Amino acid sequence: MQYVRCFELSNHEVRNPNIYPYNVLKGKSGEVLILDAVTILYGNNGSGKSTLLNLLATKLEMKGAEANKVWSTVDYYMKYVAESKVSYESAENGTGDIAIPDNSRYLKSEDVLYEIKKIQQEAILREGYLYERGKLGMTKEAIASHNGSYLMKKQIEKRQFAQEKYSNGETAMQIYEDYILPDGLYLLDEPESSLSPENQLKLAEMINQAARLLGCQFVIATHSPFLLGSLAGTVYNLDLDGLRTCKWTELDNIKLFEQFFSVHRHEFEKR
Repeated sequence: MQYVRCFELSNHEVRNPNIYPYNVLKGKSGEVLILDAVTILYGNNGSGKSTLLNLLATKLEMKGAEANKVWSTVDYYMKYVAESKVSYESAENGTGDIAIPDNSRYLKSEDVLYEIKKIQQEAILREGYLYERGKLGMTKEAIASHNGSYLMKKQIEKRQFAQEKYSNGETAMQIYEDYILPDGLYLLDEPESSLSPENQLKLAEMINQAARLLGCQFVIATHSPFLLGSLAGTVYNLDLDGLRTCKWTELDNIKLFEQFFSVHRHEFEKR
């Protein structure tokens, strides 16, 4: 399933070469990102992977899009967004463009890390609970008498139960399973950051199935060899000028992995 057909970048230029996001995407002015059911953005740091994802998320008004801080009288980020264009897929019955589902979202690696950090010990829950009592107007004496009470114990138990899926050491993989639902557009920024290689392969399988069977579309920024080699989609190499597709085996990072393991091949063969 596809909801967005393509994303055309701004073809405008600004005089100041340091203006974001024009400076990051200066070699891609006016280029068109043609989207597949799974589209993969590859590139080294500074190549514009995250910038492209956030621009698209902002253009589509998706959950998770980050507002850019404005340091001048002109909001150049929103100016760039306004100058860019999105083309949507048309409904098969001819009733117009397909709408972006409500459960669509832009999910960044730091969002997942934030969820993981919700793993809280009982002591932290207790401190937070007592702090809230103070915010509600309780005196210090009342808070002190409340500390360790039966009511406090029950309230903390309730919070622990509500946070159970994050408080028992569950992995980031399960967070992705919670967020990625059928019939949605998902922008994922470096999802490998908090995943083991095994779970990266599981995530790739889940994404492929969601795109093929569950009506989902994905745009993913990554340089993980496990994702690049397992995802069934179109790869864009943002290290090159323009927006050019290529095979995952042609990417510089993948070639480095190949060279590294070739040098050490004999060590594997001795086992």
